[in-house]
Amino acid sequence: MTVAAVRAGLGTEHRAFSARLVSMNPANARPHVVIVGGGISGLAAAFFLRDEAVRVTVLEGSPRLGGKLSVSEIAGVAVDEGAEALLVTRPEGTGLIADAGLADQRVAPGTTSSAIWTRGVLRPLPRRQFMGVPSDLSELARSEVLSRDGLARAAEDLELPPTDRDGDVAVAQYVGARLGEEVVDRLVDPLLGGVYAGRSAELSFDATLPALAAAARRHRSLAEAVRSLLPPPPQPQAQAGGQHESPAGTRAGGSVFTTLSGGLGTLPEVLAKASGAAVRTGTVVRELSRTESGWRLTLGSAAAPEYVDADAVILAVPARPAGRLLARVPGTSPAVTAFGEISYASMAIVTLAYPRLAFGAAEPGLGALGWSGYLVPAVDGRAVKAATFSTVKWPHLAAATEPGTEPLEIVRCSVGRIGEEGLLQRTDGELAALAAAELAEATGARGGPAVARVTRWGGALPQYTVGHLDRVARIRAVVGAQPGLAVCGAAYDGVGIPACVATARTAASQVLAALQAVPADEGAR
Repeated sequence: MTVAAVRAGLGTEHRAFSARLVSMNPANARPHVVIVGGGISGLAAAFFLRDEAVRVTVLEGSPRLGGKLSVSEIAGVAVDEGAEALLVTRPEGTGLIADAGLADQRVAPGTTSSAIWTRGVLRPLPRRQFMGVPSDLSELARSEVLSRDGLARAAEDLELPPTDRDGDVAVAQYVGARLGEEVVDRLVDPLLGGVYAGRSAELSFDATLPALAAAARRHRSLAEAVRSLLPPPPQPQAQAGGQHESPAGTRAGGSVFTTLSGGLGTLPEVLAKASGAAVRTGTVVRELSRTESGWRLTLGSAAAPEYVDADAVILAVPARPAGRLLARVPGTSPAVTAFGEISYASMAIVTLAYPRLAFGAAEPGLGALGWSGYLVPAVDGRAVKAATFSTVKWPHLAAATEPGTEPLEIVRCSVGRIGEEGLLQRTDGELAALAAAELAEATGARGGPAVARVTRWGGALPQYTVGHLDRVARIRAVVGAQPGLAVCGAAYDGVGIPACVATARTAASQVLAALQAVPADEGAR
């Protein structure tokens, strides 16, 4: 059987291999796969191994599973504390949800049109853009996000000669050279900040915007490169309100986003149970070392260590912990160095629940603005970098208000970018008050929130800075040379749930391939 067939995941050859794994030991002992990390990536890897002839153990250092996926109630409504949506344009996330038996719990957003709150006014985010890089300069002008000088500079993209790009460069460097600093500051930076909590002056063009980076090599104009990535605009058929195009965030057949009715934070426990894996929380792995036939993990304190032997190990933890675990494994120093070069941004989600009347009439309340939320450019000097009108974006949350009680509007405010650690040192009360004050300034909300919840995510988002793809290639080359070792998570190919799930499937396939290569007379752990 080929490695490619193993990576395919579900073929008949793959299942035949599972039967051979059982038979390779006289006692039919199954090889032991240990997954370090119980976030979405580690749990997805365990789930993908559920039908294989292996024994799986998941070791999670924190008291709970799920990593950055968590849900809890605010004002009696279950609202995600971490990631609250996933893309449907990548099949990995929705496929996992379906395989876990949760397809009937998927819900679509009511609207995904967004605004930019800049220079004191909410302005529409141009629809025909790619992560803030515009394709239609006329639409950009109508949005009034840029100044007159900024628009004139952006128009130069259509006339400028090709911009040379030798190797990886920062997003701001390339986009700024083509369209000017205002496009970077007022559009690109806030969108990238919403995803990575990073700065476009540091983030890698190739790693964060790979499709656009590739298209930019084929087109002289960056606006033309963006157009090549977008579907053609709908034919201009007059509709109510004079709208001629679908809102941003939609596609033919529906929205590009989805979530679960109970919150994405319900997914981890479902995956853990469905995987059949042995799961241990509050279990810190201190060391990883090779043995003659596999791996040994050292758990607990130095005074009272516990040892777990494994035939294969998947590291589903952030870069720095992964580097620390590899530090004692001979031949892995290039990967350890590369892991150490990946920094992380911390952030907080401030969730605010208001009486709907705080935003005007009882109907439609916050929905009257016509947006699902807004982004804030860092150059405007605000603490909140993005606000999501949760009860507008997800109508099922508005419907979840207790019968007979006053309708609520729930807003999630994202606070903290790379380099803003001082802001996050404020108390929960201070962060909630700051978020509420800025929300009132942006939307005209009257009075304070009825309830506030602050969720802090320390070291939450890996920074894909210039050279990220080379770092990942070095890590994978070193890890791939270690039999029975694989990595997965947000540090590699994308921070969204589908990207993490894709790395988990690859990691599961890699350890299965390694176990297939083990001679049949070697015992299982």
